[in-house]
Amino acid sequence: MKKSIIILAIIVFGLSCYSLTTKNFEMMPYLMLFLAIFMLVTGLAELQKDRKSFWGYMSIIVFLFALFVSIQGFLLN
Repeated sequence: MKKSIIILAIIVFGLSCYSLTTKNFEMMPYLMLFLAIFMLVTGLAELQKDRKSFWGYMSIIVFLFALFVSIQGFLLN
């Protein structure tokens, strides 16, 4: 679980840096998709540590929102 969190964090950071340096925001739906998956994995890891963790549930709610934004970005492009 920890390796997947690190890999997803590197992907999100890399896509963010690419978008900011080149001012090319066409990759934004992919960035939001990887951010959503990152938040899901983080939330699941948090819930595995502590059964009643507020931040675990909050991460899953953020995952749902980011997934919605990512799908909307794919459909509108």
